[in-house]
Amino acid sequence: MTHHPSAGIQRVAAVAALFILAALLGGCASYEPINPAYFNIEPGQLSKPDTTLNIAGLGPCTDNPDRSLHLDSSKPVHVLVHGCFGSSGQFRGLAQVLAFHGQQTACFTYDDRARLSQVAGELQQSIRQLAAQSRAPQITLIGHSQGALIARKSMTESLIGETAATGPASLRLVTISGPFSGIDSAKTCGRSWLYPLSLGLLPLSCYIATGPKWADITYSSRFIREPGTLAPQVTDYLKIDTDERGTCRREEGGRCVEDDDIFTLAEQRQPAVEADARTRRVQVHAGHVEIVGDKRVAPTKLIKLLQEQGVLRATPAAQLPAFKLLLARVYEAAPVDLQSAP
Repeated sequence: MTHHPSAGIQRVAAVAALFILAALLGGCASYEPINPAYFNIEPGQLSKPDTTLNIAGLGPCTDNPDRSLHLDSSKPVHVLVHGCFGSSGQFRGLAQVLAFHGQQTACFTYDDRARLSQVAGELQQSIRQLAAQSRAPQITLIGHSQGALIARKSMTESLIGETAATGPASLRLVTISGPFSGIDSAKTCGRSWLYPLSLGLLPLSCYIATGPKWADITYSSRFIREPGTLAPQVTDYLKIDTDERGTCRREEGGRCVEDDDIFTLAEQRQPAVEADARTRRVQVHAGHVEIVGDKRVAPTKLIKLLQEQGVLRATPAAQLPAFKLLLARVYEAAPVDLQSAP
């Protein structure tokens, strides 16, 4: 019996898609059950809110089904953007850290399988509404992993346009562990010459694995090749790259059973992104999830880095004991000494 050559190519494409799926999901946070105990954030040093806003996509950094934002409309706002399989609740700890220092937050939630270009446009509209409905003198956008790509794209000239007269005095951008050169594990999806050879099976497999966003995360996509120029309203861009080699996400019996090495430095570097004079690039040795923390690990390296870079206020010496207790309570583990964190 004669086998058509395309059948072999189809099998290769299908197998490649399975590897793509496994590799991409490894870079995502794990789904965690919603716990009503985490529906609220302690007020910390936050000033009393004077306005309640309901903006599509934005809400408190918790999994509380009530997505209303209660803010002091005259104070800066930090908007956090999660990566794939993420949620607002996964940034609750970081939001609590900011609240302890008197800095208010909001979280952007989105369909993590949608086109990144589409989501960036939705985020830009949310930021525009936040600016228009408050008197916030500054909005800081902080994105992690896939959220880093979305956050930066939302702040480019092609999307943001002219800031309304009621908008903020300035916009500030922080990205963490963003794969700005494309995701290596999705490289096969970017090889368009394979599409006709696989009779369309390869792009279909990529779509099944990641959803419509597959067209934006490859090295050859326009989203990656043409990142765009930051809008004039962006006064500062802090780009945090993580050297994730040798890191571990989960240990059992003193042995690493799940590493935290997701994106290489090469995947995170992008000359077109870093060329802007407003960009400050900082590199830190930290795991992909470790850098932003989860419900068990406090992001001590990120806290120290954000304080050094002026994004997070310094912790007064007299409040350090209380801050360490907060971290131990919020992250359900004893925190690393903040003063000695690398």
